Amino acid sequence: MSVGSLGAAQDASARRSLVIAVLSLLGATLFWASNYIVGEAVLKTMDPLSLVLWRWTLAAVPLLAIAHFVERPKWREVLRAWPWLLALSCTGLVGYNLTLYAALQYSDAFSASLINAFNPAVIAVAAAVFLNQRLTSTGIWGVVIALVGVFVVVSGGDVGAFLKAGFGIGQLLMFGAVGIWTAYTIIGRRSPPLPPITSTSIQAVITVVLVAPVTLATGGPQLPVSAEALTSLLLIAVFPSVLSYLLWNRALAVIPAARAGVFLNLITVFTVAFTLLAGQPFTIGQLVGGAIVIVGVVVANAQAFRRAA
Repeated sequence: MSVGSLGAAQDASARRSLVIAVLSLLGATLFWASNYIVGEAVLKTMDPLSLVLWRWTLAAVPLLAIAHFVERPKWREVLRAWPWLLALSCTGLVGYNLTLYAALQYSDAFSASLINAFNPAVIAVAAAVFLNQRLTSTGIWGVVIALVGVFVVVSGGDVGAFLKAGFGIGQLLMFGAVGIWTAYTIIGRRSPPLPPITSTSIQAVITVVLVAPVTLATGGPQLPVSAEALTSLLLIAVFPSVLSYLLWNRALAVIPAARAGVFLNLITVFTVAFTLLAGQPFTIGQLVGGAIVIVGVVVANAQAFRRAA
């Protein structure tokens, strides 16, 4: 094979790898978006604590198996980082999911996902404070714009009514979820490097160990009451809990993490698309506010978007 043919073959292979990586990112964010829609349906028959317990109980075994055979970690060395894994589990898998699911009991998936879209802007501020990462003037403007968008979302476009009624329980819980996921992200960036699927699998086990006693003490865990509820629970355990992480980490082998992070904004886009296709009611204020939030996030992460391009 000539040098030119070899170079062309390498270029074609690189393009295929990039296409597969992008499709993997799209799949991961699509499945994470499904957590809002399917989770809202499951919570009609199951409390948040039981949902978190069953979700990670079902996901822990396949995650452990995949980590063992794919990443082949040195488990003793991984377990030495148990304080970090415990902190990550308490924030990301327990705290965030419990707060999110509790919010979905008082709010719809559409509104919850729009508030959650503010998360990248909050992470940018937290990274500047706790990780000494530089926040540019453009980034500050992006945070301000996103904050205005969140205000439009929570007020439904009716500022007067909002000032009288204040925040709803679901909205406050979603703000709490945003704060908890921000803490999870900062802890993850400061923690020692671990194989990602291995880290997630250990966090899942820790989550089950932490949540199971609490669930039993509160009279649970509740079981799915119908075939539909069981199917929804299995979907949550498989797609946003296992497959999303596999696809995400597959993509990171090709695309740098900073550029891949831009795709997380698609979670809100997919969730909004799901709710609109399902014919769920929405307001103009929600649409306008959501658009403003996304614009703010794009501005706040302009540097990452330029690298991604």
